[in-house]
Amino acid sequence: MRKRPVEVVVISDVHLGTYGCRAKELLKYLKSIKPEMLILNGDIIDVWQFSKRYWPKSHMKIIKLITSWITKGIEVRYITGNHDEMLRKFVGFQMGSFSISNKELLTIDGKKAWVFHGDVFDVTMQHSKSIAKLGAVGYDSLILLNSAINFFASKFGKGPISMSKKIKNSVKSAVKFINNFEQIASDIAIENKYDYVICGHIHQPEIKRVETAQGHVMYLNSGDWVENLTALEYYEGAWHLFTFKDHFILEDSTETDNEEEEVLETKELFQNMMKEFQSDVKPPKLPTY
Repeated sequence: MRKRPVEVVVISDVHLGTYGCRAKELLKYLKSIKPEMLILNGDIIDVWQFSKRYWPKSHMKIIKLITSWITKGIEVRYITGNHDEMLRKFVGFQMGSFSISNKELLTIDGKKAWVFHGDVFDVTMQHSKSIAKLGAVGYDSLILLNSAINFFASKFGKGPISMSKKIKNSVKSAVKFINNFEQIASDIAIENKYDYVICGHIHQPEIKRVETAQGHVMYLNSGDWVENLTALEYYEGAWHLFTFKDHFILEDSTETDNEEEEVLETKELFQNMMKEFQSDVKPPKLPTY
């Protein structure tokens, strides 16, 4: 399959290690592109809900593919989020073309882009992390329930629905939170004279121009790989919102493939991760005298 050349790709909110993660679809997408830079904008591995008993091979294949990109010299920048906040201990780490940070300031075709996950604006995160974690578990449970409902709906010839998206779009406080999030991010970006502000966190894919009395900015959100299955792509001098269902056949998340979804035990998981790391990362050549 011919791979599409893309200058920059931004994905966020993958939530590897949870039942809601659509790893098969993400893998299919990543295999279809040839990026110069990949930005992982937070919540890639869901440490909050990480279960020792749940890590399918499809999730491991995402790690393996990204690792192979790093060894080929493709820039991979991991920006920490709230669900993978333990990685904030390693901010500043860099190895080859891989780095970990809390935010990125990029210059793309002469324009300044401010990239960060977005949980810094979440009041729930700032004041009650336990409530936020409880909400994350509830969200994952809702995704599981949604899968069961769609399974029976498909038997009656009905199309898939997203309960959590319907709930978010119908609850006024949720809509207000999303609007406030976008406005705050845009206001700060305009104040700092950035051309782009790129976020994740709220699972709401978007590209839009925001104007205020102080100026304007392009607000972008990469969405997620649980419900929306979206990514941001920069090529031909502009940002584009990639939506999986517009390019590929959306697989039924209730269907399982025994080989693909075989769950790795904890010991096997870390053995495989070390094996992949050691086989892919080659030691530097020493000079000869």
